Amino acid sequence: MTIDPATYEFYQSQAPHFSLSSAVAYSRHLDGFLDRLPAGARVLELGCGGGRDAARIKDRGFDLDATDGIPAMVAKANERHDINARLMQFAELGAQDEYDAVWAHACLLHCPRTELPDVLSRIHRALKPGSHHYASFKLGDGEGRDLLGRLHNFPSSDWLNTAYKAANFESVDSQIFAGKGSDGTQRDWLAITVRKI
Repeated sequence: MTIDPATYEFYQSQAPHFSLSSAVAYSRHLDGFLDRLPAGARVLELGCGGGRDAARIKDRGFDLDATDGIPAMVAKANERHDINARLMQFAELGAQDEYDAVWAHACLLHCPRTELPDVLSRIHRALKPGSHHYASFKLGDGEGRDLLGRLHNFPSSDWLNTAYKAANFESVDSQIFAGKGSDGTQRDWLAITVRKI
């Protein structure tokens, strides 16, 4: 898998803006997810973006491995938060039984639908048995682009639940909530927490 070129170029060129705008607050679901983990747990963050969630994970004393697939985002995250983020695309995740948790806020939604099953399998392999994974998705009825030209998989909640079950995860918690994308579009989101079987 390679990142969709238009999506890649958007984040590569807009990294300074996104790292500033997202530096104010971390994700609303992050602390609740971290509360599930043992002290000092090793946490992989996929799609760390501007680094706001990564900084919170680090501040709470977890062993953080922050990653993003966009070089400019990695550079800005490190510049603003000193989190030692590294460049890695989803398909480059090759770890096995290494992490106690995988945090993927608002990033897997850019993965093409045909490639998401492989990415979920990679996340499953990277986790230790019984460990947790969180992700959030903009809901919809089919793959498409937002008003900024970024690729989104726009799944339904049923489609996502089936995909996670096929990757041998069991559901822990899910929540549909209203949110506004950076393109200004109001849309329902799904926050999902699963456990490796």
